[in-house]
Amino acid sequence: MAAVYQGLHRRVSSLVCRLHSTYVRKMRYLNQLKEDDSLCRQAQTSGTFYLFHNLSPFLQKVGKKYLVPQLSAAETRRILEKFPGAEQWIEKSVLIGCSDEHRPRFALDLGALDKAVIESELQGSFTDLRKALFVVDGEDSPLLASAQSLLRWHDSHQYCSKTGQPTQKNSAGSKRVCHASGVTYYPQMSPVVITLVSDGSRCLLARQPSFPPGMFTALSGFCDLGENVEEAVRREVAEEVGLEVESLRYSASQHWPFPSSSLMIACHARVGAQRAEISMDTLELEEARWFGLEEIVEGLKREPSSSKQDDGSFLPWFPPKQAIAHQLIREWVQQQTA
Repeated sequence: MAAVYQGLHRRVSSLVCRLHSTYVRKMRYLNQLKEDDSLCRQAQTSGTFYLFHNLSPFLQKVGKKYLVPQLSAAETRRILEKFPGAEQWIEKSVLIGCSDEHRPRFALDLGALDKAVIESELQGSFTDLRKALFVVDGEDSPLLASAQSLLRWHDSHQYCSKTGQPTQKNSAGSKRVCHASGVTYYPQMSPVVITLVSDGSRCLLARQPSFPPGMFTALSGFCDLGENVEEAVRREVAEEVGLEVESLRYSASQHWPFPSSSLMIACHARVGAQRAEISMDTLELEEARWFGLEEIVEGLKREPSSSKQDDGSFLPWFPPKQAIAHQLIREWVQQQTA
């Protein structure tokens, strides 16, 4: 009787979904996959798969472009069949979305298998995510970032922090459960504020020692427990460059997979021009300085490869367009030229 009820419920839900927009239908279908293990396992037989190896996504280079191939379930199984005992690995995949046509998308990390065999078979290579995010199409970048974050979370939450017993993921990978304690774990993100400081005619950018040579970006830092966004922005600016924020406004947000999984909350902050002398935290930053409009415009045109000068020094360049810091800098330019 329960099976009959479940089947009827699915048909009714499907009919209701068809009456809504494409987006609503997608979200409700994805939620069904997360809540219904049997439905998700069925979707794994018809979905597409993004492959990773030790958290590095698989890419194919076609001409000058890098593509992110979506393998069918059959193609994925064909690869797995080359490794004894790996046929059931599809069950290790995690759900990361679906197409408008309701074709589910999964991510699967094959880190325990021979990377060279897979790369040779599929004519591509597993690429570090930091590089991959900046060479693939903009539509693929968020999906790769989300997939890696979820795969990383599962890899680091295989045991219950309360009992030490193994946790089990559901079919979609939207949670892990410790059956010994009954505790359910859900993936989480850490909030990070990223702030472009301006005194009206200039904006402030900084760099850390770990940055690529010549790259400057907006100030950023993790929110402390109990802080709201406004408090976090004011504290970070005070700590890192010794300035007091007079006003701030929210711009946008972005998921960012580094160092683990963060929600970047982007803001513009204004400081008084009469009190704009930088007092840099040398433990956190290598350099911080004010940039005028002309220097910012030139820096936006500059590529990392063209920033090195004959004397070995580097001209300033800024994060690429896929990073939300780039959006903040462009917004500031637009405001200055309006």
